[in-house]
Parts: sequence; C-alpha cells; structure tokens
Amino acid sequence: MTPEYDSNALRLPLVIVGPGGLGRELHQLVRDINRSAGGAEPWDMVGWLDGNAVTHGTQVHGLSVLGDLDWLRDHPNTYVVVGIGAPPTRRKVVEKIKALGHTRFATLIHPTAVIGDEVEIGEGTVICANVTTTTDYKIGCHVLINIMATVAHDDVLHDYVTIAPAAVISGNVTIGEGTDLGTNATVNQGIEIGAWSIIGSGAVVTKALPANCTAVGAPAKPIKKRPEGWHL
Repeated sequence: MTPEYDSNALRLPLVIVGPGGLGRELHQLVRDINRSAGGAEPWDMVGWLDGNAVTHGTQVHGLSVLGDLDWLRDHPNTYVVVGIGAPPTRRKVVEKIKALGHTRFATLIHPTAVIGDEVEIGEGTVICANVTTTTDYKIGCHVLINIMATVAHDDVLHDYVTIAPAAVISGNVTIGEGTDLGTNATVNQGIEIGAWSIIGSGAVVTKALPANCTAVGAPAKPIKKRPEGWHL
C-alpha cells in the first residue's frame, strides 16, 4: 500500500517509466492523490524515464524525460512506477529495474477508488479512478486496474495482470499472472483464467480458460494458443 504520511513529512520523489498515454494518466493520478491529501502531498513527481533516447531532455506535462532506467542507479531513494499497459513489457521493465538493485516501487490508488477491508495489494500496483472493490481479495505486484473496473470478494489477481476499463470481475475469480482482461469484459463467479492469456473486449467468461490463450466472445472461447513462455 502507499506509505502513510503526516503533515511534517517530506514528499517522496517519484518517477514514471513511460511518458506515453498510460504514463500521462498515471501522472494525473498522482496529481489527484496529492490534491486530495489536505496539504500533506505525499508524492514529488520528479520526471519520466524512457528507453527511447530521442525523448531524453524533452518535456512531458512540464516535466523532463530524465533518461533511461540507468538513471535509477544514482537515485536509489526515488520511487518508480511503470506506466506500460502490456503485461509482458511491464514485466520486462520491472525485472530490469530489479536487476539494477532498485527496490522502491510506488503503489498508487486513486482517491475515488473504493478499497475494501481485509485485502492485500502488492507493490507497484496501480488502481485508477472510480474502481470499485469489495473485500477479502488479493492483488499481486505491478497489477494495473483501469478506470471503472470492479473487483469482488475473494478474487485473486496475480502479478502483472492488466484489467482494462469497465471490466467486471465477479467473486471467487482467479486471474493468472500477466493476463490482460479487455475493456468491458466480464468474468463470472468462481472462474479461473490461466497465466499470460488475453481476453478480448466485451468477452463474457463463463468457463475456465487455459494459460497462454486468446479468448473472445460471449461466452468467451479460445481462438489462439501461444507456446509457454511466449511473454519472455
């Protein structure tokens, strides 16, 4: 969870990896968190990191693109969050950051999100505006839950899962590592979806789905099977 702060605490420095569309949305989320903090703004947005050297030194939202991930070597106390939507790419970036010995990942939860009690939320996870959750669920590390999505009781979302806008996850659902659940998709009660699968927009998942598949439709059916480890 995001650290707690008091009015005398210094703001924590934060960089976002990826100044694209999602990264800019995360910057807005950080602004919203700070504005809701009643004068004790928790985050000091330092700038952006990007693997594309062409962007280095440019300005995005009035903040500089500071460099690539190597910038973190000299700034071990700076928190980082990865603004990349695709789970395989997000995982690769996180692994590169960890390989640098960097351990400070920010967990960002929008002030309008409804967060239940008796829950677990891992580091580096982002929960966007108007997300609704209930109770007794577990969300892993570096998960992205987009605007207006729903997470219900006893759900388990493993590391690197992406939940697109307005997706609905009923109770007792397990979503495997790195799965990408599309916009307006619905997962019925008690369903398990295997790791590193892609579920299309508007899909209705009524039965268990295997790992490494692409599934679409209502009811959702696999249309493509990928080899194990395709995301690496």
